[in-house]
Amino acid sequence: MKKHRSHFQRIKDFLFFPLRALLLPEKDCFGLSSWASERFYYVAHESGDYCLDVGCGRDNRFIKEFLGGRGKGMDVYYYDGLTEENILKDPTNFPFSSHEFDSVTFIANINHIPEHLRLLELKEAFRVLKNGGNIIITMGNPILEIAAHKLLKIHEKIFRQENIYHEHGGPEEEIYYLKDKEIKELLAEAGFGHIKKKYFWTQWGLNHVFIGIK
Repeated sequence: MKKHRSHFQRIKDFLFFPLRALLLPEKDCFGLSSWASERFYYVAHESGDYCLDVGCGRDNRFIKEFLGGRGKGMDVYYYDGLTEENILKDPTNFPFSSHEFDSVTFIANINHIPEHLRLLELKEAFRVLKNGGNIIITMGNPILEIAAHKLLKIHEKIFRQENIYHEHGGPEEEIYYLKDKEIKELLAEAGFGHIKKKYFWTQWGLNHVFIGIK
C-alpha cells in the first residue's frame, strides 16, 4: 500500500517550507516532512503498481516505505541497508527483462549520473517498462538545487555526519542540476512521449517532477 500525506500535513509542510529547507534534508521532525520524504510522496502518487527505483540510496527507502515493497531499488553504491541484489553493476544494462515494470523512477539523481551515461540509462528504463508505463524524474529549480547542495554540506559540518548525497563523493560529470529543456530532450531521445512537468506546491513550486510515457 502506498504511503500518503494527509491534507493537513501538506498544508503544514507548505507553510513551514523555509524551515524545512534549512533543517530537514533527510529526516522528518517537528511534525514536518523532510525534503527526501516529500519527494517520495510526490513520486509515489505518480507511480504504477510495480516500480524500479534507480539510484535508490540508503535502505531502499522509497520502495520499502512508500510503495510497500512493490518494486526493486537499485544503486551503484553499497549504501547502508542495501544488499548485493540492490547493486547495479552496469548502469547501461539493467538486470531485468523487457516490459517488467509499471514505472521507473530517478528521484533527485539524474544530475548525479555521468553525462555520457544519462541517455543510455534512460533507454534502459524505456526497455524495462511495460507499454503504457511511465518514467518519473524529480528535479528542482536551478537556484534551489544549488542552494540545497550548499545547505547539505553545511548540515554535514554542523552535525558532523556525512550526507547521503555526498558520502561517496561524486562522478566527475556530476552537476548541480539539469535544465527543463535538457530533461525533456533526453526523455524524448530515449523514446518517451506525452512528457509533462508537475510542480511540488508544498515546496512553493521550486521543485518538480517530469513524467514520460512509453
